[in-house]
Amino acid sequence: MYTSHEDVGYDFEDDPKDKKTLKPHPNIDGGWAWMMVLSSFFVHILIMGSQMALGVLNVEWLEEFHQSRGLTAWVSSLSMGVTLIVGPFIGLFINTCGCRQTAIIGGLLNSLGWVLSAYAGNVHYLFITFGVAAGFGSGMAYLPAVVMVGRYFQKRRALAQGLSTTGTGFGTFLMTVLLKYLCAEYGWRNAMFIQGAVSLNLCVCGALMRPLSPGTDGDDPEGKEPHVLPAHSTESVRSSGQLGGAEEKGGGPGTEDSLGDTPAQACHEKAAHRKDVCAFRVLKTVSRLTVRVRKGFRDWYLGYFGTASLFTNRMFVAFIFWALFAYSSFVIPFIHLPEIVNLYNLSEQNDVFPLTSIIAIVHIFGKVILGVVADLPCISVWNVFLMTNFTLVLSIFILPLMHTYAGLAVICALIGFSSGYFSLMPVVTEDLVGIEHLANAYGIIICANGISALLGPPFAGKPFKALRA
Repeated sequence: MYTSHEDVGYDFEDDPKDKKTLKPHPNIDGGWAWMMVLSSFFVHILIMGSQMALGVLNVEWLEEFHQSRGLTAWVSSLSMGVTLIVGPFIGLFINTCGCRQTAIIGGLLNSLGWVLSAYAGNVHYLFITFGVAAGFGSGMAYLPAVVMVGRYFQKRRALAQGLSTTGTGFGTFLMTVLLKYLCAEYGWRNAMFIQGAVSLNLCVCGALMRPLSPGTDGDDPEGKEPHVLPAHSTESVRSSGQLGGAEEKGGGPGTEDSLGDTPAQACHEKAAHRKDVCAFRVLKTVSRLTVRVRKGFRDWYLGYFGTASLFTNRMFVAFIFWALFAYSSFVIPFIHLPEIVNLYNLSEQNDVFPLTSIIAIVHIFGKVILGVVADLPCISVWNVFLMTNFTLVLSIFILPLMHTYAGLAVICALIGFSSGYFSLMPVVTEDLVGIEHLANAYGIIICANGISALLGPPFAGKPFKALRA
């Protein structure tokens, strides 16, 4: 019921225990599947990596617009929040247009947001162009990148998701260096303009998101049906030619006029035929689009509000509540570590090798290692998921209690490694709802993560302030 037109190549049985692929497609776990990993990897670099590097632009905006830090910081927060919060609505686009078209449109919108932001006259202008427009485009490109990796992998899902999401770590380093260089050489406005051009590569990544098998639209070339019309038109032309020939043989009056009008009449016939073919193709395209939109909206509506709603799955509802608090556990250290470093006078050691860099580097390796471990036949992905969750939460509570750089470095390494479980989120989501519901379900999960990223750090700041007092 919830499957989009791209969900072909999978055969499901009625038994929920057999919700995994029964007839594997040749490209599953190999072939073009690794191109999906590469595409998703670059999407994470261009979207998540650039968002993690927005601190560079935040400094430029403070100097340019002379607004408060709190108001200026909302530009970056809004962009990150919108990218995740719009997840449920992106599921509607995926059900209607498919992952490839959704990602390409998202890339164009994201690029447009960056370019328009280069002409910002105040911070409030950036709220619309960068926070909303670029953020919404990022969400349209991000969700298909995650969903398509899940569709192309069965046996190595955790490893594939882990490899693709390492693009966030690499992107954080690459985009930070790139934006610093561009701002220093060309100014922040030109830097955003250039970054908008770089973001067009999201369209290339989207073009790589080839469906597992072409739908009925792809199997029916446009040139097949219009051949019916040329047959009738050809017969009419032939009839005209035969009629003219008969008159010529009869030698009746008007024979020369008939011969002179035949080419003109044939041209009119061909012109009328072309118009008929064009009109037919337009009507056919509009009809297909209408059917696709209706089906996509119906599937999206039933998935959220219908009798077969995802919210009737109690385990999935519990998973949503967990996601409301989960993402903040990864964001909190990046925001509050500088305050802890200043509190315990560790700035000199932190300047040599920043604690946030330890988290980012170990986070990359954590995603890959946890993906490999979770794919082992003797290991349950849920056990890995829950153990790393517990380790991450425990590390967050211990973090303010460490008074030395070495102790903080160890805890930061644990935070970076255990937070690698985020690469397992699409895997456990698919285990809960099935591959046919993954787009809608994961859209809800990343929406909850967006709320967590917006609200978590301010609440977490209260214990840190109490500790400092």
